[in-house]
Amino acid sequence: MLIIKNYPEPIISNNNENVYTPSDDTYLIIDYFKANIDDQYFDGIRLEKIQKVLDLGTGTGIIALFLQLIKNILSKFNPKIYAADILEEAIKCAKNNEQNNKIEGEINFIQSNLFDSFPKSLEKSFNVIIFNPPYLPSIKSDNKLIRDFKKEASWDGGKRGIEIFTRFIKQVKNFIATKKPSYIYYISSDKAALNELNKIINNEGFSNTILNKKHLFFENIFLNRLENIDG
Repeated sequence: MLIIKNYPEPIISNNNENVYTPSDDTYLIIDYFKANIDDQYFDGIRLEKIQKVLDLGTGTGIIALFLQLIKNILSKFNPKIYAADILEEAIKCAKNNEQNNKIEGEINFIQSNLFDSFPKSLEKSFNVIIFNPPYLPSIKSDNKLIRDFKKEASWDGGKRGIEIFTRFIKQVKNFIATKKPSYIYYISSDKAALNELNKIINNEGFSNTILNKKHLFFENIFLNRLENIDG
């Protein structure tokens, strides 16, 4: 087993305020992958077993780009990389960053509200899905407050902070590969209704493992990994 000490750092630019700029939650994911991907395994999954990877809610495309770039240094890691986002601006930004990193045309982009616009041909096909969802509770409605819902889409997880992820967990079963092992990575916050979310996760047939956490000035964020216990 060869530990990779110098993973490539994607070149990222973002001139659109509606597109989420990489932050602590983004790097919680990337740093975990740096520590848990080597020349044989992706967090315990043999590299050659991974055929498709999805970065859902890709934003600037940084996670998809990171995974695409390490394909160049890991000979056994050769999955198709997909990146999806609800915002057209995010898809354009991610494609520009793909050009900046000189890998134009390598990543498969899909503009979609979660999985709504995914073709049936991708059902049951992803071995790894990464989702950095909007995970904070909504701002309470105020008629005097001018809301920018497109900008809020990057963090507004619904009234309790779990509504969007609840939709995701009910849809993802149709797209995660049924043969084990297959993993789903996601970020959550202790500002959301996590006890309720964990019950929903269990009811949908997944087990949850907290891989890492980080304390920010007003919350704790967690990197989680789901496995399908029914598969």
